[in-house]
Formats: sequence, C-alpha cells, structure tokens
Amino acid sequence: MNHNAPVSGGPRTRDVLSTHSVFGAPCWVSLTSRDLEATQDFYSAVLGWRWRGAKLGEHFRIALADGVPVAGIAAVAAMWQMAVAWTPYFAVPDADVAVSRVRERGGTAAVGPLSFPPGRAALLADRDGATFGIWQGELVGNWEAWRRASPTFIRLHTRDAFDAALFYGEILDWASGKPGCCEVEYEGGEVVLRSEGDIVARIDSGAVESAPDPSVRPHWQIHFAVADVTGCARAAEKHGGSVLSENEDEAILRDADGAQFTVTSRRLR
Repeated sequence: MNHNAPVSGGPRTRDVLSTHSVFGAPCWVSLTSRDLEATQDFYSAVLGWRWRGAKLGEHFRIALADGVPVAGIAAVAAMWQMAVAWTPYFAVPDADVAVSRVRERGGTAAVGPLSFPPGRAALLADRDGATFGIWQGELVGNWEAWRRASPTFIRLHTRDAFDAALFYGEILDWASGKPGCCEVEYEGGEVVLRSEGDIVARIDSGAVESAPDPSVRPHWQIHFAVADVTGCARAAEKHGGSVLSENEDEAILRDADGAQFTVTSRRLR
C-alpha cells in the first residue's frame, strides 16, 4: 500500500479532501520493491528522479521530478511478502465507505484502511484481481502539479472494460453527478476517465465487440510522461531493466526488480 503518503500534520482527514478538486481520480502512485538503493539508482537513471526521505522510516522514499513529489517507493516487498509492482491510488472522501463498497461488489480488501496522518489508505483488488489503492486525506503536495509533473495517465488492462467501469464507478462515484466527480466516456474501444476535462485513466479490454478475454491478467499500468522514450528505454537496459515493447512514442519497461511501467512521450499529452 502507499506507505509514502503525506506524513506532515494537517487538519482532520474527513475535512481535508473537500478543499481539493480531486474526487474519484488517481492522486498518487506507489512502488513496492526489494532493494531501496537499487530502485533509486534505476529510476534516477531512467526518469531523472531525485529523492527525499519519508518519516515512516528507512525503507521509504519520495521521488521528486523537478522538485515535485511524484511517487512513493517502499522497499518492503520481501519483508511484507508483497508483490513488486506499481500501484495507483484514488482519492476518496471516506476510506471506510470505499472499502465496504469494494467488498460488497466482489472485490478484496488486502490491507487497511490504515491511518497514515494526515490521512488513511487501503490496498484493494477489484473482482478480476487488479490491485489499486485508495487515499482519504490531504494529498502529497499539489495534485495539479503532481499529475502535470509525471504520470500521463493510468490504464487498466482487464477482461471486460464495461464491467470494470461499473465496478470502479460504483466504488469511486464516477459519473455520479456530484460536484467534482470524474466523467466517463467511451472512445476508440476504451473507457476513458476525465477529471476537469483531462484524461486521467483508461480502461481497455480489446475491441468493444469482442467477448471478454480470459487470458488477460488484469492490472493497472502506470504511464510516465517523458521527453525521450528511446533514451529511457536504453537507460533501463543499461541499469538492469528490460524493454518489453518500444516505438517512438511509447515503451513498456520492466525495472531491475521486475516492476512493469510505461514511458509515454510528452507530445501525446
């Protein structure tokens, strides 16, 4: 889970989120790894990140892009028997309500909600097994600065995009008509999530007319915006990672620890 969430003091968590425009949208990404130093070296080389400590302890770091907090790193995969993976977190007004909704709809609550002042977090899985998190409380820095600085968007690869959209929509109040909620559209065979007009997530299961594909292993893929896709791919290979696919505008990479992520050209934003 996102053990790198904000750790400074703040107002009561149930009151904080109302001051933000984020509602049901991705608000943070976190990586669980086995080796903190190796992870820092890899992402410094590939994405140019710098680092600062987190008050939760020596196993945690906050990644910075041009001084903006963009991701959390927790070197706890072996210690806590967790998978090495990137996980997106969605902002919610009430973590307990969100977790209850997940369970009611056939999902799984793996961890939490747990308190990480000034907020609360939980690590969950949808009914097809894709892992995601929720965060209730004050956000890390400025949300607009965060999403402009690093993630382009997140994409859920799943067996049935329409079913997944219904699941997440009911959990996160997408297209609910509530002020500030995310809007859902269908574009080019994908479900597209927009927040304040910007695309912040996509859900993909292949061609709309196709039956659900049982071979797909559902997962959320994090897309980081970069200036040089080719340069990132070569840096990943040089520092112990691998390139799963690559073209001029996008490359799917695997870090030295096995976590998968995507770099996408800033020109596509």
